Amino acid sequence: MTENQEFDELKTLKREVAKLKLEANLRKSLADQLGVQKKIADDAKEEVEKKSKEVEAISNQLAKYLSPQIHEQIFSGKQNAEVKSNRKKLTVFFSDIVGFTSISDELESEEITNLLNFYLNEMSNIALEYGGTIDKYIGDAVMIFFGDPDSLGVEQDARKCVEMAVAMQKKMNELNGYWGKNFGLKSDLQIRIGINTGFCTVGNFGSEDRLDYTAVGATVNLASRLEGAAAPGSILVSEDTYLLVNSLFNFKEPREIDVKGLLRKIKLYEVEVTDIIKESNLKLSGGSFDISINKNLITEAELNEIKSALNRLEPSVKQ
Repeated sequence: MTENQEFDELKTLKREVAKLKLEANLRKSLADQLGVQKKIADDAKEEVEKKSKEVEAISNQLAKYLSPQIHEQIFSGKQNAEVKSNRKKLTVFFSDIVGFTSISDELESEEITNLLNFYLNEMSNIALEYGGTIDKYIGDAVMIFFGDPDSLGVEQDARKCVEMAVAMQKKMNELNGYWGKNFGLKSDLQIRIGINTGFCTVGNFGSEDRLDYTAVGATVNLASRLEGAAAPGSILVSEDTYLLVNSLFNFKEPREIDVKGLLRKIKLYEVEVTDIIKESNLKLSGGSFDISINKNLITEAELNEIKSALNRLEPSVKQ
């Protein structure tokens, strides 16, 4: 090999080495860049997950201010936050606590708050169980409607509403004795309920900055009037609701009342709930004893105390 050939080969080798160094530097630079990009992607993913959790937390908080059905409609995109309403046939429910103003005067603000929150929680759980849309709480009063945003059909909506009302009265009966024991009330709470079926305007009402999803109209007003006319522990329904559910429930004889704002008398029907609400009470009586026990409230300790008392009576029992 000549000197020139050796020089050319050496030169070629140097170029190859330089090329390899360049490729190594490029790979290192690319690896560094990929590392940087991966970190950026990981940071972005972490930030997205963080924001997603924040949005979910906010959504869960907002859910407490909205009926679950309305919350689902908004967050699924089916309902827009704009002033808009529709005409629908709804079954509307109103209830309130009998004598709540007097009760408020007897209790401290903390006690009335705890009592009211407990009561509303119990009633709301029942409403959600039966698929009612909780419209609002007005102090101790509750407004619920069936038929929007989802409907099972007018008859089924009315049936679900009355079933819910019966379940609420049953629950109130189960809680007899609870109010005095836990809130110091001298007498048990009682509620009255009014139900009416008819066309309403339902949707978003308010301003561009503050909306309220509710139902308005004569049907709503009459349901409220029926609630006001109901006796403690009773459920009054309008003739329109009665015609939809009369084969499913027992009713007392109808009666007519004058309603403010209407020239004609309104026929109303009271749901017969006596047989339903008695089932939680156990009553035993005889010539020398009279015992009443609420089976849903009695504790194991109280039951043992009763058994112990009966055992102590055995030696003195006349044969």
